[in-house]
Amino acid sequence: MDPNFVEGLHNLLLQSISNDTVRLKAATAQLNKEFYKNPACVPALAKIIASSPEIAVRQLAAVEMRKRVAQNSGDLWTQTAQGDREQIKTQLPDLILAETNSLVRHSTARVIAAIAAIEIPTGTWPQLLPFLTQTAVSPQVSHREVGVYILFTVLESIVEGFQEHLQSFFKLLETLLQDPESSDVRVTTVRALGTIAQYIDADDKADIRSFQVLLPSMIQVIAQTLESGDESNARHLFDVLETLLILEIPLLGQHVPQIIQFLLQCGGNRNLDGDLRVLSLNALTWTVQYKKSKIQSQNLGSAILEGLMPITTEEEPEDIDDDAPARSALRIIDALATSLPPSQVFPALRGQIQQYFTSTDANYRRGAMLALGVSVEGCSEFMTPLMPHVWPVIEAGLQDPDAGVRRATCIAVSCLCEWLEDSCVERHAVLVPTIMNLVSDSATQRAACAALDALLEILHDHIDQYLGLIMERLAGLLETAPVPVKAVVTGAIGSAAHASKEKFLPYFQPTMERLKHFLVLTGEGEETELRGITMDAVGTFAEAVGKDVFRPYFNDLMTQAFQGIEMGSARLRECSFLFFGVMARVFGEEFAPSLPAVVPPLLNSCKQEEGGHETPTLSTADAAAAFASGSSPANAIAVVDESNTDGEIDIEDIDLDKMLEVNSAIAVEKEIAADTLGTLFAATGSHFLPYVEQTTLELVGLLPHYYEGIRKSATDSLLEIIRTFYGLSNPPDWVPGNTTQPIDQHVMELIQHSVPALLDMYESDDNKGVVSALCVGLAETINKIGPIFLEKYLDQFCSIAVQILEQKAICQQDPDQDESEEAPEDQAEYDSVLISSAGDLVAAMANALGPSFAQAFNTFFPLIAKYYKKNRSLSDRSASIGCLAEIIAGMKGAITPSTEPLLDLFYRALGDADAEVQSNAAFATGLLVANTEQDLSPQFIPLLGALRPLFEVAPDAATARFNARDNAAGAVARLILRNTAAVPLDQVLPVLFGALPLKNDFLENRPVFRAIVHLFGTTPQTLLPYIDLLLQVFAHVLDPNAADQVGDEVRAELIQLIGLLNADFSGKIQAAGLAAFLPGA
Repeated sequence: MDPNFVEGLHNLLLQSISNDTVRLKAATAQLNKEFYKNPACVPALAKIIASSPEIAVRQLAAVEMRKRVAQNSGDLWTQTAQGDREQIKTQLPDLILAETNSLVRHSTARVIAAIAAIEIPTGTWPQLLPFLTQTAVSPQVSHREVGVYILFTVLESIVEGFQEHLQSFFKLLETLLQDPESSDVRVTTVRALGTIAQYIDADDKADIRSFQVLLPSMIQVIAQTLESGDESNARHLFDVLETLLILEIPLLGQHVPQIIQFLLQCGGNRNLDGDLRVLSLNALTWTVQYKKSKIQSQNLGSAILEGLMPITTEEEPEDIDDDAPARSALRIIDALATSLPPSQVFPALRGQIQQYFTSTDANYRRGAMLALGVSVEGCSEFMTPLMPHVWPVIEAGLQDPDAGVRRATCIAVSCLCEWLEDSCVERHAVLVPTIMNLVSDSATQRAACAALDALLEILHDHIDQYLGLIMERLAGLLETAPVPVKAVVTGAIGSAAHASKEKFLPYFQPTMERLKHFLVLTGEGEETELRGITMDAVGTFAEAVGKDVFRPYFNDLMTQAFQGIEMGSARLRECSFLFFGVMARVFGEEFAPSLPAVVPPLLNSCKQEEGGHETPTLSTADAAAAFASGSSPANAIAVVDESNTDGEIDIEDIDLDKMLEVNSAIAVEKEIAADTLGTLFAATGSHFLPYVEQTTLELVGLLPHYYEGIRKSATDSLLEIIRTFYGLSNPPDWVPGNTTQPIDQHVMELIQHSVPALLDMYESDDNKGVVSALCVGLAETINKIGPIFLEKYLDQFCSIAVQILEQKAICQQDPDQDESEEAPEDQAEYDSVLISSAGDLVAAMANALGPSFAQAFNTFFPLIAKYYKKNRSLSDRSASIGCLAEIIAGMKGAITPSTEPLLDLFYRALGDADAEVQSNAAFATGLLVANTEQDLSPQFIPLLGALRPLFEVAPDAATARFNARDNAAGAVARLILRNTAAVPLDQVLPVLFGALPLKNDFLENRPVFRAIVHLFGTTPQTLLPYIDLLLQVFAHVLDPNAADQVGDEVRAELIQLIGLLNADFSGKIQAAGLAAFLPGA
């Protein structure tokens, strides 16, 4: 080895650790140019590690040697002379044992790992494993620390080469977990086991059992690091635990309850540092997410809630971005509510809330309210019948003597408004005045404005009585409130505009005057948020007042939106994109001249790299995990830096939290950009055609993105683009089952480019929301384009629906659940949404294929019917019957062979306890009678008996009861149309006509009025007693000042009937106000 080369390299390394930037840059440039491309640098760096008196130089030499060995698949290493390589392999282990500095030891260990990654697979370093095992059991503690650390770093690189040694490793590591002298040995042992775990195969039962034996000791090591306050090592160990939770192999097995108990104990221990407690609780979040079936099968939800509730009573930090045990506990309650069947969550939680809310300690009452709020999303359907018991607690909380409790209750109200709209609207007379009082109180102002915002969003016509007071109160706050409150107030005004629509007109101009200076704010933080929310609100105003009133403001506001894009804030770009979408919807084709300026920034947003070029990026899996959980990724594995061709950097070397913050903001921006592109095409039509190809390419490129929001937006927009493009091609009306219909070549090319990418995404997508959006979007597209859309993809679409209905899609899988094991019937409400969306897809295929769907129906019928069981949720039961109704409507007479089993099922559903299911059952029954070729006349009397209770509806009944009555009326009308003689009209008509006019489901007016027209034509004498009532009903549904309730065809039939009736009842027709519909009028 040339000593001059070694000396030159050493001097440049010394220069590299200088604080002089100029010297550092010069040294780096010379190293890269003259040394690091030469294989001689490898033995030279080894020499410097062995001999340099400078710790920093030895450390840097080790770091650089690892890079040189690893880069380009080990090219420089293999170019190094064989003798030098052997010498290095012999000397490095001894060097590392003699090294006194831990940083140099660790960096040198990674050099050994890099060499081992090349040498072990080829069997050219047989001495390494014996050295590691001997060193790891050395009587000298420092040697044990070195030995296990090298073992850990080597295993990170090449577990595959050591798999035949796993059993001996388990024995060795079992001893090291109990090391009496060194916590470093114990911690590194757990990390090594975490690495081994990733390479255990599901079929290796012996390895799985051996690993599981070690789990209690591994948990004990985590406990020791927490007790000693060793945050750095605790983070490493929780990374290991999270890795074990994520793995598809069920390594944790029967230990899940003990792990949960341990994490709850640590999370609730107020003697521990807050950050360590948050680590424990974050791990519990992962446990809920990834061990759902274990928690569900062992009914652990109530025990977890019992452990979490005391933590919710702790104080939260002022800064919303700061984490704390209380916030972590609330996140876990949210995760439980959305992951488990609500029957395993809400009853237990309700008991805890009642207990806590009666406490004299305000912190307990506050915790109860916050827990209630976060549980609503996952338990809304389950909670609906219980709301009469919940509202007294809410109303008491809004008037609690403690401001913190009142604020927490406002947060709970915001959640209730989002997920239980009807229930909240029913309470408007109490909620609006109470919340308005809290808006006036500085202690509750911000939270109360947020609650008011959520409530106004859903009030619709009820806002009329409050609008003047609300606008007066909120307008005053725009002048006097602090900036964060102004932002929430502005959002509330936007919601008031949304609810009041044209009634907002008197307030529009003065409000714009008050808000306009918010749109030119340039400060960061709170000012950015206020500017963004104002842009959102102004878009809502435009939708409320219409394009003609808004037009004078359009150009100035578009300018502000473009300036927002240029300000370097992902949040402002997001708000500008939303604004563009709203403007396109409001102005339609008038927006087209703005497309050349609007589309490029949207496409640029889709293309941008998250975190910028300087930030190393996470692997897709880790980034997705981190994004979803709000915590660090599970694996402390290496992170690839695309700008660094020298290999990898350690995840510990980057500010992961900061990186994820940046990534999150940009990911949400891209989500909005992707969504807006579809909106623009739908709104501007042919004007968008020049951008379709590039937009499609960008959206397809986003389908594999780690963030589910982007995948969902890209999916929605791609399918929106296909539907819009198809609509612009002037297609003929499609015929069910005709897959040879002509279709524009460009539309087909778009389909063939987009659909395979969507199908690829489905195959690996683990997010239920994305898969649900895909099913709903495909259903809409099939209904729009018809059977030609299914020509090449029918089998794949059927496979998607079958997998979801069998609960075997990737997004439904639980690693702890045996593949042959039937999924539990009781499931989370989010799971029901996915099942319903699969039903939409099946119904759309039946609609497009018509009678040709008969063979596929034989597969789908049992899969759909199994969701109608008494222990299934309301959503499942309702979706099951509703889906079958839509299938019958599509298949028509081809449904005949399944008539009897369908009728049996619908009889049961007509007797369901819930009106929503009864409504769907009535609809389905009517369609079956109307479409089957089997004569069901013998069933008419029992069917009428089953439908009769649905006509008994109290005036103050829930909306679902009126829906059920309307659908029952439609079903009776279809029976009359099918076989009038089989219906006892003298008993049936008084009940049927007593339900008119229909209140909710106006589609059922069509069979009802067709039946009436039919009866006038066949047995007019039966209708004479009801002529006055019927003429009033005709006048109601034909009112030209009301929304259409009957459709053009039925309207024409009714008008013709009125003309015929005029011969005998002209006076009655005049009295009913129907003269305007007479011929010649």
